[in-house]
Amino acid sequence: MAKYTPMMEQYLKIKADHQDAFLFFRLGDFYEMFFEDAIKASRELEIVLTKRDGGQDEPIPMCGVPYHSATNYIRTLVEKGYKVAICEQVEDPKTAKGVVKREVVQLITPGTVMDSTMLNERNNNFIASLSHFKDGSFVVVYCDLSTGESRVAHITLGFDRVIHELYNQPIKEIVISSNLPEDLQRQLKDRLQVTLSYQDEVTFNGEYRDLCENLNDERLVKSFSRLLNYVQYTQKRSLDHLKQAEIIELDQYLSLDMYSKRNLELTESILRKGKHGSLLWVLDRTVTAMGSRLLKKWLERPLLDKRVIEERLSVVEGFFHAFLERDSLRESLKSVYDMERLAGRIAFGNVNAKDLIQLKKSLKRLPDIKGLLNQFDHKQINGLASQIEYPEELVNLLETSIMEDPPMSIKEGSIIKDGYHEQLDQYRDASRNGKRWIAELEKKEKQETNIKSLKIGYNRVFGYYIEVTKANLHLLPEGKYERKQTLTNAERFITPELKEKEQLILEAEEKSVDLEYVLFTEIREKIKEQIPLIQYLADVISKIDVLQAFATVSEANNYKRPTFVEKKLQIKNGRHPVIEQVMENDTFVPNDIVLDDEKSILLITGPNMSGKSTYMRQLALIAIMGQIGCFVPCDEAELIIFDQIFTRIGAADDLVSGQSTFMVEMLEANHAIENATERSLILLDEIGRGTSTYDGMALAQAIVEYIHDHIHAKTLFSTHYHELTALEDNLPRLRNIHVRAEEYEGNVVFLHQIKDGAADKSYGIHVAKLANLPDKLIKRASIILNQLENNDSQTSYTEVEETNQLSFFVEEEVEPKKSKTIDKTDELLIRQLTGLDLFDMTPLEAMNELHQLQKLAKQKVKASLQE
Repeated sequence: MAKYTPMMEQYLKIKADHQDAFLFFRLGDFYEMFFEDAIKASRELEIVLTKRDGGQDEPIPMCGVPYHSATNYIRTLVEKGYKVAICEQVEDPKTAKGVVKREVVQLITPGTVMDSTMLNERNNNFIASLSHFKDGSFVVVYCDLSTGESRVAHITLGFDRVIHELYNQPIKEIVISSNLPEDLQRQLKDRLQVTLSYQDEVTFNGEYRDLCENLNDERLVKSFSRLLNYVQYTQKRSLDHLKQAEIIELDQYLSLDMYSKRNLELTESILRKGKHGSLLWVLDRTVTAMGSRLLKKWLERPLLDKRVIEERLSVVEGFFHAFLERDSLRESLKSVYDMERLAGRIAFGNVNAKDLIQLKKSLKRLPDIKGLLNQFDHKQINGLASQIEYPEELVNLLETSIMEDPPMSIKEGSIIKDGYHEQLDQYRDASRNGKRWIAELEKKEKQETNIKSLKIGYNRVFGYYIEVTKANLHLLPEGKYERKQTLTNAERFITPELKEKEQLILEAEEKSVDLEYVLFTEIREKIKEQIPLIQYLADVISKIDVLQAFATVSEANNYKRPTFVEKKLQIKNGRHPVIEQVMENDTFVPNDIVLDDEKSILLITGPNMSGKSTYMRQLALIAIMGQIGCFVPCDEAELIIFDQIFTRIGAADDLVSGQSTFMVEMLEANHAIENATERSLILLDEIGRGTSTYDGMALAQAIVEYIHDHIHAKTLFSTHYHELTALEDNLPRLRNIHVRAEEYEGNVVFLHQIKDGAADKSYGIHVAKLANLPDKLIKRASIILNQLENNDSQTSYTEVEETNQLSFFVEEEVEPKKSKTIDKTDELLIRQLTGLDLFDMTPLEAMNELHQLQKLAKQKVKASLQE
């Protein structure tokens, strides 16, 4: 069998080390892919699949993309979760013996993107690593390579807590050990939809010792090293911009599980999966990209420390009451570019001259920002001003070295200012004088030959030339001109004098361009030494930007500063911050809310579409806004600092995990019940509607009672099971409230007002009418409803059975209806039901017990019908 060609042998050897990546193999002006890579890439990138002779009997599949436009193709693959290994020629083809040497110079993965065109400027691009230890604990490490920030979290509460933690961050890729149990790996992929990468070596690199100085636990160092080793392996270059790893103390932040973050639509809407319609969309009045990213981080980790919350609120209040100064500050901040990512690109080596001009303009704006902050009559805002340091030496370097409007490329010259470097000035002078000499020569030749169309031009292939049209060739003197190139309508010539000058000009230009590149890299290295200062200033500006954004949105939307209390939460005329922004013609109806230890559970009834879910969500969003240091949408607010928020609002089938709506509902409810404390907020919406009335109501009541008796968390519980309103008589900490609706001329009018007491009915048929169901159907439903409510004899046996089931959950004694057979089955049902200890049962245990009771009841029904 024939061997592969030497080049293909080289390709296969390099590909063997990068089996999990597309290998972009540089051949001239193209990146080529072969074999399975080519087949798959042609499909994913929608490019032509061709073939190439690789030395075998059969040609091998091949496809390629142009080098100059490769970024777009790489972006497409990375966004789909793939990795791309960039293989470049690392020696000059002119001096190479045999096949040109090639190496992978960078591995681009979803979590290690550095190219600015592939990043969303207002979002972080985190890569994470996960390590599992023998004591059952986990360590999660985050790193945004584009900004240099690193964070470490130690989790001891099981793998579910790990999933919730990772879900709450914008993770694209997770680095793990190949020994992580397969079921855990499967959960990471299925539940988080991320790329998994493997790194078993966790050798600590002493070069980056300072990054781990504050990691006081060997497990944290080992976990950080796993991620650091992987990043070094993939990027193959300096990581000088990485900041010291920050330890995330999870107990210092309000905990939001993945269900709550999704249900509350904090950073993206459920329906559109985008920022629009989320709380982030409303609050983001930042004017810098790095400020926007910081806002998102604050939103994902609300604070528990009242002192820090009050500090933020105080600054927001200072900005709030000084519109003119704040507006001037916003204008100045608009001139600040993304210094975080500029620092990253400087360290990474992919910064260009335009980036450095952006850095200079940003730094030059700092004195203005500092001066504006000092104009505020506010001690803490003045304190922010004192944190701003002006790096005069760095600004002077950039001012004297880089041209104001440089090209994107750093290898074609025109980036270093005149006067920065003496030798460069000499080369430029030679080049400019030479070109001046060329212009004078052209003028002289025109006069001597009397050929007005004569011109002197230049191209890279032939150099400088004198071009004369064929019609004027007879005017040229003999012997002076040497023919260089023949065109259709002209001839090109060279003279000894022009040839000599050409050599001087081109030599000067070539040396000038080469020297500019060397000088640029030297300037970049000098700036690299200032990266910690640049990152520090970026952090200060980001914080200022977020706090002024809170003041701006608070003034625009009439938010008020909340106060924080220990026991009694009170909100006067609270509003939903997002819904009030998207309502066009209607006016949002505000509502009060009061929760304390004496009445810690609000049982909410009322029709669909009346606003029960909105009322519940707005409480959670107001609490979160307060705990990130923002004013809140209401007239007055006394808030409790919640340690956790759990929500079960809206559900759908989880087809990926094979879970029904009801199972999702039960999982979310169980997660809240198992983890909530008396300092938590629980929002449960329509629990039990995913199963039969019998099961659903039993579960709903059991959950309410369990929270009341065992957890004592502040809870909002909405339901259509009106029978549950009787719980107010037996559960002292439960209070009934309802959303007011009125019936008018056969239609329901939603007033969206929260009132004390239970709703009189659900208005379900009225809502169906609003949905334009057929009139005939609506009339029939009304008849059936009337029969059910009056226990009419015309109602089918099944309907009677359902109605009787409801009576089990009313606290008053209900005499069982007599039928033809009241036997031992009836007694068994009653005995088992009355013997249940609901207070010591979990919801799932209650569901199982009630399922058995239902089976007995069905046997009774079957026997009765047979008689």
